[in-house]
Amino acid sequence: MKEMSRSALLAAVNLLVFTVIGTTLLAFTFDQTRAPIAKSEEEEKLKLIAQLLPQELFDNNVARDALALKADPLLGTSDVSMAYRARIKGQPSAVVLEAIAPDGYSGKIFMLVAIKASGEIAGVRVVTHRETPGLGDYIELAKSNWIKNFDNASHQRLPEPDWKVKKDGGKFDYMAGATITPRAVVKAVNKALKYFEANRDTLFAPAENTAADNKAKT
Repeated sequence: MKEMSRSALLAAVNLLVFTVIGTTLLAFTFDQTRAPIAKSEEEEKLKLIAQLLPQELFDNNVARDALALKADPLLGTSDVSMAYRARIKGQPSAVVLEAIAPDGYSGKIFMLVAIKASGEIAGVRVVTHRETPGLGDYIELAKSNWIKNFDNASHQRLPEPDWKVKKDGGKFDYMAGATITPRAVVKAVNKALKYFEANRDTLFAPAENTAADNKAKT
């Protein structure tokens, strides 16, 4: 009996040691890869911003003229997000907002929404998503032009009832059998546009009053 107890104890100790070692290795790996992953995501984001903002819309460094925004339900954010401002000779011309559609089919859909100072959408791009391949991936420009349906849209051109997919009585197309994904994106873009309209003065505050590394107040 004592021999069995000793063996069980030894097995438990060995299991504990391996668990600690495994956890430590996982934590180390995560810590080592976190920075490169974040850098890669940031580079991809800047590439998408370049797609959204034609050169004629800015003469400033859009990446540096950034404003930290506190979490807001209109952006679908639960943490600080960034707004990238475009200016021409110091005058605001457009802003790129980070927005999230929380109700995608397979989870959150992270997007960039570029809005001109006039209130018209310059463009929308999906940064990351986990929607079902073949059904949800048509929200990516590389696989479909669907996302371009938002180009030049505004609340002046499209009243509130139109900001839905056609199946729900709105103006936006959708793929048969895949309604949840476009429904979530349309809703999120509409809300981002509302955020812009409610916070325009703050978003276009003089660059010297804000900086990319300023932390949003909570």
